[in-house]
Amino acid sequence: MTGISVVIPCYNCEKTLGRTIDSVLAQTVRVDEIILVDDVSKDGTLSVIRDYEAKDARIRVLAKKENGGVARARNDGVKAAGFDLIAFVDSDDFWAESKLEKQLAVMKSDPSVGLVFTGSAFISEEGKMFDYTLSVPAKITYNDLLSQNLISCSSVLVKKELMEHNPMPTDKDIHEDFATWLAVLKECGFAVGINEPLLIYQISSKSKSGNKLYAVKMQWRTYRCAGVGFFKAAKHFVIYAYRSLKKYGGIYKS
Repeated sequence: MTGISVVIPCYNCEKTLGRTIDSVLAQTVRVDEIILVDDVSKDGTLSVIRDYEAKDARIRVLAKKENGGVARARNDGVKAAGFDLIAFVDSDDFWAESKLEKQLAVMKSDPSVGLVFTGSAFISEEGKMFDYTLSVPAKITYNDLLSQNLISCSSVLVKKELMEHNPMPTDKDIHEDFATWLAVLKECGFAVGINEPLLIYQISSKSKSGNKLYAVKMQWRTYRCAGVGFFKAAKHFVIYAYRSLKKYGGIYKS
């Protein structure tokens, strides 16, 4: 069916999940369903989810019996989705109210567009907004993406069929979303960027990318997992490292 399904993977996020859900419910276009995938949380996350479920019929809950990681949770959400467009948002991130409206307008104006992403603002775990914002180009191709992953998962609106063809790999030692966007762009050719900070991304020291040395190793493994040749991967890895340092330098300097 035509509409938007929002997929939110949840794990031990009772402190931030309400903010995330509220930002989805506050969108200026209607969200048709919100799929909350609880990955066997050990805190009060499931209670928060159940509270929202009781208040809004659009909220669907997938309570996993075994912890499978964020990629599997997103894949399960996609499989369960009943609508043709998928928006992802992580449980500690949130959106500007006009995010989906602006992305939907792009897709309606050009049916060939399969994925639309946005720029990002950044917030600390303590709630402090950084001055830095991540700018994105109006269009990005597979080769562009190799040098820097400018597609933040929580900013994406994508056709469900593309996610069905290219599910997220469940290897925990790679950037699973980056590998997926590379596969998606191989299939559809390009993605469209909206250069506005419509995603507010929380910087977390506990995330996989929070450990920068580990993140660098993950980046290399992601290239190889995505089937990028050794020399091509090495070339883009050097560019990635430089741009990553510049990005996080800008964030923390602010």
